[in-house]
Amino acid sequence: MDTLEHLFKNNQNWARATLDKDPLFFQRLSNLQKPEILWIGCSDSRVPANEIIDLAPGEVFVHRNIANVVVHSDLNCLSVIQYAVEVLKIKHIIVCGHYGCGGVEAALEDKNHGLIDNWLGHIKDVARLNQHELSELSGKERLHRLCELNVVEQVNNVSSTSVVKTAWENGTELFIHGWIYNIENGVLHDIIKSPKSNSYTPVTIV
Repeated sequence: MDTLEHLFKNNQNWARATLDKDPLFFQRLSNLQKPEILWIGCSDSRVPANEIIDLAPGEVFVHRNIANVVVHSDLNCLSVIQYAVEVLKIKHIIVCGHYGCGGVEAALEDKNHGLIDNWLGHIKDVARLNQHELSELSGKERLHRLCELNVVEQVNNVSSTSVVKTAWENGTELFIHGWIYNIENGVLHDIIKSPKSNSYTPVTIV
């Protein structure tokens, strides 16, 4: 039976190396969690939040699911948003998708994927609402565009949650961003140039 012993060795090496560079790192980390950012991203293993924005543990509160979807029936995601906004007092919520997203690609396919089709239905709705634009594209361009449109839709969904709307009504400084990550070159792109703050008006892609 494989016990993944090598991962424990990796952990020990990482902990020692971290302490060598900063002897008080874990002491500080264990006593305080004050991130200013909530990252809502895709579960894809190629899109690790802290690494691609080069921030240390403790600086980003993270929620990830397939295709970075935010829907009003997902109590897990909504609870993360509530905790981040009301307890951690974060100032920024970043919805980050990525080009070549497998979940978005599966939503474009006309075939049965099993249980996950219930989740992909949210992305299919985005495709349906933007059918005219997407019908003029094909292949990689169509996939990339739906990845972008999905980010915009999820930014609008975050902005219309009761938690965020209440925060804005109370004058809380809270910005909602829509980003996309290119896994082919490691570069992030801001696709909503004016972050939503204290506004319920739906955003559109730049």
